[in-house]
This record gives sequence, C-alpha cells and structure tokens, in this order.
Amino acid sequence: MKIPRLALLAALLPLAAVARPLTVCTDANPEGFDVVQYNSLVTTNASADVLMNRLVEYDAASGKLRPSLARSWDVGADGLSYTFHLRADAAFHNTDYFKPTRKLNADDVVFSFERMLNPEHPWYKTAPSGYPHAQAMQFPKLIKAVRKLDAQTVRFELNYPEATFLSSLTMGFASIYSAEYAAQLLAAGRTADLNSKPIGTGPFVFKSFAKDALVRYLPNASYFGGKPKVSGLIYAITPDSSVRLQKLRAGECQIALSPKPQDVQAAKSDARLQLLSTPAFMTAFVALNSQKKPLDNPLVRQAINLAFDKSHYLKVVFDNTATPANLIYPPNTWSYDKTVKPYPHDPAQAKRLLAQAGYPNGFDISVWVRPGGSTLNPNPKAGAELLQADLAKIGIRLQIKVLEWGELIRRGKAGEHEMLFMGWAGDNGDPDNFLTPQFSCSAVQSGTNFARYCEPKLDKLIADGKRTSDFKARTKLYQAAQRIVHDQALWLPLAHPTAFALARKEVAGFAANPYGRVSFADASLK
Repeated sequence: MKIPRLALLAALLPLAAVARPLTVCTDANPEGFDVVQYNSLVTTNASADVLMNRLVEYDAASGKLRPSLARSWDVGADGLSYTFHLRADAAFHNTDYFKPTRKLNADDVVFSFERMLNPEHPWYKTAPSGYPHAQAMQFPKLIKAVRKLDAQTVRFELNYPEATFLSSLTMGFASIYSAEYAAQLLAAGRTADLNSKPIGTGPFVFKSFAKDALVRYLPNASYFGGKPKVSGLIYAITPDSSVRLQKLRAGECQIALSPKPQDVQAAKSDARLQLLSTPAFMTAFVALNSQKKPLDNPLVRQAINLAFDKSHYLKVVFDNTATPANLIYPPNTWSYDKTVKPYPHDPAQAKRLLAQAGYPNGFDISVWVRPGGSTLNPNPKAGAELLQADLAKIGIRLQIKVLEWGELIRRGKAGEHEMLFMGWAGDNGDPDNFLTPQFSCSAVQSGTNFARYCEPKLDKLIADGKRTSDFKARTKLYQAAQRIVHDQALWLPLAHPTAFALARKEVAGFAANPYGRVSFADASLK
C-alpha cells in the first residue's frame, strides 16, 4: 500500500525532533562522585561539572565570575563577609533513591561547607582521606562561620580578607549538596551512598556507573538552566587515546576527550570530525618528592632538571603542540616572572651537581606514571622512557612503575612516590590556583602538594598574596614564590599543553575549556 506523502512527513517529523543521547569517550575512571573527597580533574568532570552547581561559576569565555545557585552577592567593606542571595528555582535531582521534598535553600549551603570545615560535624569523618581541596585552599583556617540568615540567604564570615575567596568558590569542591538527602543517609547508616549515588542540582542526573566501562546520566528536566538538549549522557571510559579516536570515527562516541597530538593531526583530514582547541591553563610536570632521599637535596633535584632534554620530550610526546614549561603556570598568566631563566639541557653540569651532593655514581629511584594518555600527558610510556634514558646518562637508574589512575592519585596524595608524572589545571585564571594547592604547607597535609615541600618563607609569600587585593603587591609576592620553587627545583616542569577535544560534525554547543572542565548542558546533536 502506498503511504500518502503528507502522512509520511507527519510520521517522520516527530522523530527528527527527538533528542539523542550524547556519548563522550573519556580517559579514566572517576575516583567517585562525592567530589569534595578528591582532587583529580577526571573526577570533577564526572561529578561536579555534570551533576552539581556552585554558588558562583567561572565563565571561561568572558574570564569573569557569574551567578549560579546564588543569583547575587554582597561583599562587606572590610572584606570579611560575603552574603549570598540564593535563587528560588534550583531543584535537587529526583531519583529512585531520593525524592526531595523542597528546593535548594540555605540549609544546603551551610551543610555543604560545614561537613568539610567542622570536625564536630557528623559528616566530617565520613571522608576517609579528608577534604583535599578545602584543606589545601586553607578554608578551615579562612572561614570563621557559614550562617543561614533566612531560607534564601547565607553569609560567609572570614577570619581575614582573601582576594581569591570568590574565585575559589567556582572549584568543584565548592559544589552544593542536599542537606535533606545527607540527613536521610546519615539516619539510615548509609553515608557511603553519597559517593556512589550522588544527588545535585546540575543539568544531568546520575543513573549508573560500571568501572572501566560506562557512566550513565539522564537529562534533568527540572534544571534551572533549562533541560539539556540531549536525551542522555554517557561517559565511555576508554584509556587508550587511539581507541577513543576509533570509536569517534565509528560513531560510537560523538566527543573524544584528551586526544594524542598524532590523533589531532589525523582528525584534521577527516571530514566527519571537528577539532576543538584552546590554550590551556595547565602545566605538566614531574613532581620530585622532597621528603624522600636523595630528592631531599636541592642539588639532586637541580641535576634532574639539567639532565632532561625537554625539547626532545615536547617533540615526541606532544608533537610540538605544547609550549615548554619553565615555571609553575603558563607565561600568559599575570604575575609570571619572565626574568627566571629555564634550566638548560646540560648533562655535564648535572653530573657535577650529583657529585657535589655525594652521589658521584648516581642512585636508584622510581617514577610513577599512569597507563593511559591525557591532555597533560598524551603518551605516558614514551615520556617516562625519555626521562629514564636521559637520567641514565648521568648515572641515575630510573625504574618506571605504571599505576592505575585512581591508585596513582591516592598513593601520590599519601606521599608514597619518589618521582611522579603529574599535571595541574587551574579552575580560573588566578595564579593562586597553582600556588596554594601545589606549594603551601597545608597542601602537604591534604596531599595535593606532590613535591611535599613545606617551607615557612614560601608558605608566607603564598598566604600574603591571597590576603591582599592590591594587584602589584600580589604580583611581587607571587614572583618571589616562583623564584623559590624554581631555585629549589621542586618540579621538573614539562609543558603547557593545548586543550584539544575531537567531536563529530553533528555536535554543537560544546567547546574545549582552558581549565580542562567540561560542560554538556548546552550540547546538542544536529
């Protein structure tokens, strides 16, 4: 039977308008979904950035803070109080394991911070390894109180002014949780469910997680920012970047994150794909654990910096898509000290420093590296082997140990490593996003300071830099801090990468982010 043309069109049009699920090939498992317990970007992107919101957000396109769960805020004249006025239309996720009876209010904000800051809070000890970002950012010392003024108003009272406070609230660990859900879990003795069955206010709702396979999300129809344009979101966990590209070409993924430079080149000639890129506010480095012998000797750390051929590394691992790193954050960051000269590639001088340090015949040491590639380390195996070969030339016998990402982060935070391939991505353009979490004494305790270096003068420079809003004064303090980090050779700085993402041509509303964060709230499939 012949179907009338108009009837055929009527049948097809509704199908054309139906949203499709978006599948994203990612590079590693999230450590969990209670983001405040963790410090890796992989975990932030799987939890805070799809499931949750913060009081304020950082707009990467404009470089400015914008309202989120707080529709507005007021700052006291003395810089010691921040009053947030909450939006009234932010609803927590409604799932088969939690049915909220109200929308977000001040109780949720108070709970979200009290659990991290107050040792007497019933939720404080439910995080086995503490709250690394809150501790590294010194929030327990900074925040005097978080007070509910009324149902839609919260005031933060600080012990001292801090210029970075608002920008710090854009970080994943400052996500707002449901106090109602937490109370139910606590009463039932199921506090671990907050990590495995998350609840937020974000654009997507958690559905399921199968380790080494998939994370599934559903669109949040009640999202205050508008329901997502896709019918679902799937993270396909694919550690091998070449396999991510294969899946993208086959249509098994519509977006592939953290491609290798070689895959970027291959994608340019594929008419089905689009290349998304932006200069990244990131630094790849090898952390040198200053609490482990012989790395406790600055001469040894300097020798390692001198021995490494960085230009060769950039060519092999990044295919020259990254710029060489000299200091801790990219050169286009304000306060960057351009007067500090990089360590040259000088194996002969490196040998002399080793002999001076008491190691004329070198020593044995290990370096940890992840198995799969990422934006900050596209080819871990090649990079580790290059370092091994260069150090062998000065007598250092380097053993390469490959650890699964979650184990590497957990044990690295505990300070078990000697040397560790690592990277850091700032959440906004402020230099303190690198300095406090990587080089403060509080960050040694929280585990994000992978150099394990705590020195009073450096710690004071970082703290003083946060406590003044005077741009010139902060610049001077941060430049002094950079010189100490460089002279002490706490890192072997490697590269400032370009942030790339690959997508099929039908993807719209998604962009590469300079901070490595992801947002699929506006993504659609044409």
